[in-house]
Amino acid sequence: MPHILIVEDETIIRSALRRLLERNQYQVSEAGSVQEARERYSIPGFDLVISDLRLPGAPGTELIGLAAGTPVLIMTSYASLRSAVDSMKLGAIDYIAKPFDHDEMLQAVARILRERQQARSAASTGAPAEAAATPSAATGDEIGIIGNCPAMQSLFGKIRKVAPTDSTVLIQGESGTGKELVARALHNLSKRAKAPLISVNCAAIPESLIESELFGHEKGAFTGATAGRAGLVEAADGGTLFLDEIGELPLEAQARLLRVLQEGEIRRVGSVQSQKVDVRLIAATHRDLKNLAKHGQFREDLYYRLHVISLHLPALREREDDVLEIAQVFLQRQCARMGRETLQFSAEALKGIRHYNWPGNVRELENAIERAVILCESSDISLDLLGIDVELEMLDDYSHELPPHAAGSANEPTEDLSLEDYFQHFVLEHQDHMTETELARKLGISRKCLWERRQRLGIPRRKSGAAADS
Repeated sequence: MPHILIVEDETIIRSALRRLLERNQYQVSEAGSVQEARERYSIPGFDLVISDLRLPGAPGTELIGLAAGTPVLIMTSYASLRSAVDSMKLGAIDYIAKPFDHDEMLQAVARILRERQQARSAASTGAPAEAAATPSAATGDEIGIIGNCPAMQSLFGKIRKVAPTDSTVLIQGESGTGKELVARALHNLSKRAKAPLISVNCAAIPESLIESELFGHEKGAFTGATAGRAGLVEAADGGTLFLDEIGELPLEAQARLLRVLQEGEIRRVGSVQSQKVDVRLIAATHRDLKNLAKHGQFREDLYYRLHVISLHLPALREREDDVLEIAQVFLQRQCARMGRETLQFSAEALKGIRHYNWPGNVRELENAIERAVILCESSDISLDLLGIDVELEMLDDYSHELPPHAAGSANEPTEDLSLEDYFQHFVLEHQDHMTETELARKLGISRKCLWERRQRLGIPRRKSGAAADS
């Protein structure tokens, strides 16, 4: 069992990380500072050290020398990305931004430990370490994305082909589909995997600051620029730059980015000198860049530079039964994160998850499940707890799935009935011999939805049904 040392002064973060690692079969020790770690442990004896960059006393980078070859993974906030890159220059194996995603942390830990073991095996056999870790020999699990439908399997195949190259990639897909996961897979399976992956959401940075953030600035370049500063493109030198929502990039910044792609160089704001950078660019957007270019809202020359290789990430509603598999993974993750016993979805909730349109895609699904786990007071998660309105869609999909005694009655409704007419007909037809629970189940809705529809359509509840329910 790999033994990992966590060095983090914030107790909550340290405890959460310890629980995460222990749940995944790692042995964990912890300390609150470099000094405490040095006094309590023989640091080179660990398989991996995970340390915050900013600690009381000595910074986390001091552990790199103390570890004597044991890999050190640095945790840092987004605002300290440049410091994290400097940490890697000092010998850190990698860095991860805080607050970290649990899956991202586990993937990083597994990759670092795997590479360390491969290096040891190569050293014992005399084979080159690089041969033991060929990025192109990736499996679906190494891509780190769930998906068994044909569209996702096709995407995985393209990722494996594209990742080892330095070609620019444009990832297209609706918001919430997981475009950053695709970018991370492309980076992790590339020859740049040990170099930084710098992720930037172009929509999250004010337009007035985005050029400075991306390309850096010189002292005095604008009011408040009291010192020169490197930009995120420069921080990604040797690695990968991921620009999410690139359609929101201002035209002036687009011109500077085009220079990076054409000439492989940047010029800081306020500088007259350029400098070379070696950066692979991955961009993502939910917008139609070609249409934006036609209307002058996006540089056409930049669009064609970005559109070297285009990957399309399908919406969740297009991914068949993947939604159920993803939902189960999210449920297990949220239960573990909140320290709850394993919950399960009710049959009604599973039907709702399968039939709902999920306009917010994977992100909406994850949020719905997190909310349901928090509010659930039993072992089963009901449809109501997911907070999704699916009864109309489910009735539509369910009309051809009704059991023989429901669909084949003598008074079967005609095909041109509306959904509300169908609902009214079905309830009046079967409420004498079905309980409210049975009616709701056959219609694929919750009892609450059944009651609300009765009220809206003026269909009184029969006493016999109430008696049978009780």
